[in-house]
Amino acid sequence: MKKSDKTKRKDRNGPGADVMARTYFIFTLLTLFAVAVIIKVVYIQLFEGEDLKARAVRQEFRFFDTDAVRGNIYASDGSLLATSIPVYELRMDLDTSVVDPQLFNDSVTWLARSLSKKFGDKTQWEYKQMLIRERKKGNRYLLIHREVTAQELQEIKKFPIFNRGQYRGGLIAKRKTRRAYPYGMLARRTIGYVKPQSNVYIGLEGAYNSLLEGKKGRHLNRRMANGAWKPVPSQNNIDPVTGKDIITTIDPYLQDVAESVLMRHLIKQKAEKGTVILMEVKTGEIKAIANLQKDKHGRYKEQYNIAVGELFEPGSTFKLPSMMVALENGWIDKTDSVPIGDGWTQYHNRTMKDSHLIDADGWLTPYEAFIYSSNVAVSRIIYDNAWEDPWSFVNPLRKMFYFDNLGIDIKGDKAPVMHTPDSKYWSKVSLPWMSIGYELTVTPLHLLTFYNAVANDGKMVKPVFVKEIRDANRTIMKMEPEVLVEKICSEKTLNTAQKYLEGVVEKGTARNISNAVYKIAGKTGTGKINENGKYIRKYNASFAGYFPADNPKYSCIVLIHKPDGGSFYATTVAAPVFKEIADVVYATQLDIHPDGEDNVVAGDAIAGNEHKTLSDEEWLKKFGIEKPIEDASAKDFKTFISNTTVPDVTGFGVSDAVFILENLGLRTKISGKGHVKSQSVKAGAPVRRGDVVQLTLEM
Repeated sequence: MKKSDKTKRKDRNGPGADVMARTYFIFTLLTLFAVAVIIKVVYIQLFEGEDLKARAVRQEFRFFDTDAVRGNIYASDGSLLATSIPVYELRMDLDTSVVDPQLFNDSVTWLARSLSKKFGDKTQWEYKQMLIRERKKGNRYLLIHREVTAQELQEIKKFPIFNRGQYRGGLIAKRKTRRAYPYGMLARRTIGYVKPQSNVYIGLEGAYNSLLEGKKGRHLNRRMANGAWKPVPSQNNIDPVTGKDIITTIDPYLQDVAESVLMRHLIKQKAEKGTVILMEVKTGEIKAIANLQKDKHGRYKEQYNIAVGELFEPGSTFKLPSMMVALENGWIDKTDSVPIGDGWTQYHNRTMKDSHLIDADGWLTPYEAFIYSSNVAVSRIIYDNAWEDPWSFVNPLRKMFYFDNLGIDIKGDKAPVMHTPDSKYWSKVSLPWMSIGYELTVTPLHLLTFYNAVANDGKMVKPVFVKEIRDANRTIMKMEPEVLVEKICSEKTLNTAQKYLEGVVEKGTARNISNAVYKIAGKTGTGKINENGKYIRKYNASFAGYFPADNPKYSCIVLIHKPDGGSFYATTVAAPVFKEIADVVYATQLDIHPDGEDNVVAGDAIAGNEHKTLSDEEWLKKFGIEKPIEDASAKDFKTFISNTTVPDVTGFGVSDAVFILENLGLRTKISGKGHVKSQSVKAGAPVRRGDVVQLTLEM
């Protein structure tokens, strides 16, 4: 081969040829990549486009739940015990596409001044610098204030820049609610509260939570550049449904009286805690329920619902069901008198004593045994007749006294505990000690339910705390009295038991609360406290009964735990509390007076001889009681609800406008959508309950 041919082939396979080969290779790769991109684009366009668009929308837009306005809780007279005040979180969209640059520059100083004057948390200069700084950042969701009332919002809407509206002035108001209690701590353990995040549901708020909470809505929000979410209009937005209202049986006037009287006597007696329950005899409606307990600072507060959830050994107040069993079994008929000797007796290895000396000749009739509260005599009646067959006492007692849960509206209701002869806890001394209220435990509400049945001619009704459920002004459910036991005993037993209870106040251990104006029937109880299986030298003082005794309208129980003010006997510790409350009820409610009796002479009820008619307020001052005072937490509620004139609700959301007007007793009719543009009854006109206000809405 010629040299020149070899040289030519070498030139063709030299560095230049390598470069061209690499170029072709890269070009081919790029071409393939471009084709792949085109194919992918076409594929996305044809097959994945809609899904990717939806993902993009989901990242930018999202529906959030909006809580409903919680329903109100009313007292029996229609006054509010718990309500939800509408409040707003204020934010501002500072984007230049919303707030015009010239408008912002001309008015930012005046807006800063208005905000500083309104909230006082920053100076005018600080507000101005914050607004300018955040505008430069493009902040579209700047927090201004976390909580303002509906009335304050109306004022803020008139501030510079904000007066141009949300879409030109940048004002964003995110609606929330805050629970308010117009009567403060009054009956707070009964009203209760809910904390869903902690699964805590207390009192009526907890029991009726599913009705009160309403139904959540949903609202479309858009993600801003700073990551915050801003609500936007949408046809798919769903407004929340306001919760139902509940009407309780609580009378705020009597509730305040019960708490005030109990408080004063707890302080006087240096007691650890106490409870009072006032019940309407025929219906079982609880008109007042007070639970006060000393905290670590020595102040009495509502910390626990003692009336419903605390079991205690009732002591002598349980002698009533014991004696009624004896009456029902015919044991009393064959017992003319009972030997008590020197006030003590022996049961096996244990001695039973009377708690106080009884002026007797060593014998007591069954009537005297009861009204003087003789432990020895009552226990002898039961033991002597039932020691061979204790079931003859226990079975009738279980039928007469309600030992199951009462099934009331409030959670935490405990069932009484009573041991039976077949229990491992039953002993040779169980029968006599049970007959006088030991070796069994009951709640104050259970004991009152029994006494109420005696007052109600033997019909035992279930205690109730709620009598009606409403949707706005429309009643959707009305609670009727529920009978637990149609007849707890025979008529003969019932009549005798009623005479026994009247005798306690007329001649017996509670004669210190007898008065000439109306009759009280009831029973004192002083029971030793069992702590960790041992009885200590501390006592529960209780009094349970009803009034007026000849035509019972109300029953009541008082329990004072560990009095340490010099006396521990129920006669001087618990019975006076009962009488003071009964006096208030009798003096202020004419419907419980006998036919033909004119306006009550309050002085008679107080002192027996002071013939002077007093007003409710004057009469209560004798006990140091004042009318219920509204809590500071409800001040905002009073600022936007006038009780004399129709408020201006133009510009309000429909739910807020309806809430405000209907709480004044007005009815509302609505047309259109959006915010209130006009109202048919002008602001400032006198409120006339039942009048209809037509609200015209506009987006």
